[in-house]
Amino acid sequence: MRIYSLLATALYVASFASFALGQDEVEEEQIIIETEDHEPQFVAAAAWPETNPFGHVVNGEKNTIGVLVENRLNRNTTLLNVAGAFYQPETDVLVRNLSAMAFNLELIDGVKLQLPYAFFSEFKPGELRLTVWVDHLDEGEKQRVIAYDSIVTIVEPEGSWFDFKLLSTYLVVSGLLGVLGYIAYLSFVPQPKRTRKAAVSAPVGTVTATGAGGYQEEWIPSHHLRKNKKKSGVASSGDELSGAETSGTEGKRRKGKK
Repeated sequence: MRIYSLLATALYVASFASFALGQDEVEEEQIIIETEDHEPQFVAAAAWPETNPFGHVVNGEKNTIGVLVENRLNRNTTLLNVAGAFYQPETDVLVRNLSAMAFNLELIDGVKLQLPYAFFSEFKPGELRLTVWVDHLDEGEKQRVIAYDSIVTIVEPEGSWFDFKLLSTYLVVSGLLGVLGYIAYLSFVPQPKRTRKAAVSAPVGTVTATGAGGYQEEWIPSHHLRKNKKKSGVASSGDELSGAETSGTEGKRRKGKK
């Protein structure tokens, strides 16, 4: 049974080691576990990483604190979870409970384990008291050990004009405002009416004018031109006959005078 406990502990430690690589490392020397006596007990302590020496809690970002637990009970125990809460520093009134990180890990006697506890903050800038505790199960009874209890400073994240998230947000908002402004302009501002002038097509090729009216034969259909030519031919022959008749009558008149 002890061998299975050792294997379970080793596997759990390996999984959390890979998770801790992506987080800010907290050196074990920074976490000092003070004990007044040598009685068997379950010990827990917490400390901020080197990147956060003043223990600032940043709003809207993932804050991580390292928690070191050690089993000194001379018997196996079960690590249940790590949790925390924020309190008012003057009145100790509860502000908000933080989410608990469950483990349900069996710790054998003498095992020391370092765990990262991450939480998010959305509070007004100022000072609050942060308490982080560890719950473990010892001989069927749930026990709670305080790992961290101190006043911390809540701060806002540092803004930058070169932040990609802020720039993308500005671009999206400006694009939406531009589209809405254009729609409002088309909806409420009267648009001027455009008048189209009929284009006059110029005649292609050489234009010749015939007849007294000066019309253009290029624009007259061919069958109309043929009819007009036939009529003009008949009229010309009639004119010739009328000229001959007049010449005959003039000859007769001349003979009568003689």
